[in-house]
Amino acid sequence: MLVNGAWTEIQGSKSFAVINPATGEVIEHVADGGQAEARAAIEVAHDAFPAWRATTAYARSAILYKAYQLMLDRKEELAQLMTTEQGKPIRAARTEVQYGADFLLWFAEEAKRVYGETIPAPRGDQRFIALQQPVGVVAAITPWNYPISMITRKVGPALAAGCTVVLKPAEATPLCAIAIFKILQEAGVPAGVANLVTAADPRPVGDEFVNNPKVRKLTFTGSTAVGKMLAGQAAGNMKRVSCELGGHAPFLVFADADPVHAAKGAQLVKFLNTGQACISPNRIFVHRSIHDAFVDTLASRAGKMLAGNGLTDGVAIGPLVNEAAVAKVAAQVDDARAKGAEVVCGGERLTADGLDKGFFYAPTVLANIDPEMTIYREETFGPVAPIMAFDDDQEALAMANDTHYGLAAYVYTRDISRAMRMFEGLDFGIVGINDINPSAAAAPFGGIKDSGLGREGSRKGIAEYLETKLGGFSV
Repeated sequence: MLVNGAWTEIQGSKSFAVINPATGEVIEHVADGGQAEARAAIEVAHDAFPAWRATTAYARSAILYKAYQLMLDRKEELAQLMTTEQGKPIRAARTEVQYGADFLLWFAEEAKRVYGETIPAPRGDQRFIALQQPVGVVAAITPWNYPISMITRKVGPALAAGCTVVLKPAEATPLCAIAIFKILQEAGVPAGVANLVTAADPRPVGDEFVNNPKVRKLTFTGSTAVGKMLAGQAAGNMKRVSCELGGHAPFLVFADADPVHAAKGAQLVKFLNTGQACISPNRIFVHRSIHDAFVDTLASRAGKMLAGNGLTDGVAIGPLVNEAAVAKVAAQVDDARAKGAEVVCGGERLTADGLDKGFFYAPTVLANIDPEMTIYREETFGPVAPIMAFDDDQEALAMANDTHYGLAAYVYTRDISRAMRMFEGLDFGIVGINDINPSAAAAPFGGIKDSGLGREGSRKGIAEYLETKLGGFSV
C-alpha cells in the first residue's frame, strides 16, 4: 500500500495472494488493508489537499505529462504484468496501456482548461464571478477487467482538477495498480496526494469511503448491485458520486448491412477481453434475411480463436477471472440450451492442453435466443454471443431497449436515416454506428439507467471532480 508517500511492507499474516487466472499459480502476495488503513489514507489525503489545490494548473499538468511519458516508456513491462495478472492476450494488454496513458495526456491538458465565467448582474453595483474548484478528497474503486486504464481514467482527472485521491483497486489485480502508483510517485505527485490501499475484502474499505466525512467524492466502476449500494450509502453523507456500472449491450444488424462485415465486427467486440467488458454485446439482433449468413460467419471466426495463456503467440481468448465467472457463463449457456437455443459453436469449458489449470471457456455462439432465457436479461461477462432474428426496425429497437441497463449499443446499417433514428432512439449512453470502438480519452464515456451516473473522459470527465463557487461583489 502507498500512504503518505511511503510503501507499506507486508506485516505478519496481513497479506493476500494474487493468482494468474491462466495457470492458477500464485504470482505474488500483497499487503491486505482494511478500514483502519483506508481511514489513515483518507486522513493524509485530506491533509495534503490544501497544498495540492494551491499548485498551479501548469504544475499539475507537468506531473501528469511526465507520468504519461513514463507509462509509454514502460509499455511492454506494464502489458506483460497485466497479462500475467489479469489474463488478457498481450496485444490487448498493450492496447490498454496506451489507452490508459492517453487519459493522463488528455487530462494534463484539461488541467489548464478549467475555466470560470463572469455573469451579468441585475444591479448596476453588483458583479458575479463563478469559479470551478476541486471537490476535495476522492475515493476511487476500480475493477479487474481493465486494471490500468480504469485507474488513469479516474486518477488523471482527479489530480488534474486539484483533488487528492485514495484508490482501492480490485482484489484480483492489485499489482497493476501498484505499478501505476509507482509511476505517479516517480512523476512527482507529492506525498499524500495519491494513496493506494490494497485489500482482499473490499467491504471495510468501501464502508470507510462512503461514511468518512472527509471523502467528498466517490467514483466507482463495477457491478450495478454494488454501485447502487455504495451510491445509496454515499447519498446519506451528501457525497458527490459517479458510477460506471454493468451493461447489456444490444448489437443490431439491419437487412442492408453486409452480414460478413458485421459478423467480423461482432466477433472483435464480443470476444474482446474474453467478453469481460461492460460494453461487450450481450444480445445480438440480426434481420431475418441475413441471419444465417451472419451466424455462419461469426461461428466460423469464433471457432478458430485460440484460447490459452495470453503471453503465448496467437492466443486470442484468455481466461475468465475466476472459477465463479466460469460457473456463471456455463449456467447461462446451459439455461439457454435447455430452453431451446442452438449451440452453434463452443458451449463448454476448455480443459485440454493444460487449460484445466486456469479458468477457460470456449468462444460460444448461440442461435434461437428468446426473452425467456437468462442470457437475454442478465449480463454474461464471458465469451458467449447470443443471437436473435428480427423482422422490422421497430421490433429491433423495442427489443434493444428492453433492459434496465443503458451503457453501450451497436448498429450496423448503410442507411443514414435509419442510423440517425437508431442513434436517437436507443436508450444507451454510447452508440456505435458501424463502429465497434466508440471510446477514446477525448470522448465522454458512461451510461444511463442502471448502467451508471456521470461521464469519464472528455472535458466532462474533469467536471466530475469540480465544484462551482459563485462570488457576488458589491462595487
